[in-house]
Amino acid sequence: MPQRVRMELEIDLNYEIDAYGADFVFNIHAAQTPSQAVSAERLVINQDIATQIHTDPATSNRYLRLHGEPGPLHLSYCATVDITHHRSDPAQLAEVPVRYLPQEVLGYIYPSRYCQSDRLLRLALNEFGSLWQGHSRVQAICDWVRKHVAFTSNTSNSNTAAVDTLIEQVGVCRDFAHLMIALCRAINIPARFTTGTDYGADPALGPPDFHAYVEVYLGDRWYIFDPSGTAIPMGLLRFGTGRDAADVAFATIFGGVRAQPPVIRTRAIEDAARGFVLPNHGSDALSTDHGAGFAGGFHVP
Repeated sequence: MPQRVRMELEIDLNYEIDAYGADFVFNIHAAQTPSQAVSAERLVINQDIATQIHTDPATSNRYLRLHGEPGPLHLSYCATVDITHHRSDPAQLAEVPVRYLPQEVLGYIYPSRYCQSDRLLRLALNEFGSLWQGHSRVQAICDWVRKHVAFTSNTSNSNTAAVDTLIEQVGVCRDFAHLMIALCRAINIPARFTTGTDYGADPALGPPDFHAYVEVYLGDRWYIFDPSGTAIPMGLLRFGTGRDAADVAFATIFGGVRAQPPVIRTRAIEDAARGFVLPNHGSDALSTDHGAGFAGGFHVP
């Protein structure tokens, strides 16, 4: 029986909306993929308003859209999520040449708003250009970012991009992710921004929160990296994937709103008889992607 992880998730969001109302796009629903099954979920909203949930067929991201009326808006979302990890020996994972990348992966080697890989070409080549092209080179980038950036709360904002983080050398998880992604793309390694919760983070860093990490395309699937090093990768529950934070913010708001900090609770359930284990650190490369198999009509050598 393969080892799986069962996570119980609770999210509470509170807003005060001004007299004109506001439109919201949330990305707080657990993604449903072949490797991540949502066995139960519930959404409660205090206002009697219409809601719409759209699932992006390319990414499995689930977006909740609604118009909030003036006054308090409270959302409560809970879910039970079962995660099955594909495990690989890191030494066996090679990079995929651009000519063999699947079309749906190709977009993740281009610069984006927060990941200005075109401005980091010389740095990436000097630091990582001569390394063996595979998982170990990606891990070297991950380690480099963790070494050169200090995790410090309230040191960045919604305008902070990878180059800013490189200069300031401080940031939070999204800043670590943006810098690692930009460096990977600068040497033609596809990398994408992924959101979840920070299960396993040191309580000294603050209360549980949303978490940004990185998935890198190696072999025939996307593999997990956590450049901030704050969470346990095996306990990362996916909400969304995108080019950078602009694609998968947990809340995008249009209108006058005052927000309170989110309240998040994530608990892992151990049940050996059913194959559920507690998330733990390990040496295997982890993926919750089902794999592409063939790339662009060619079998990757």
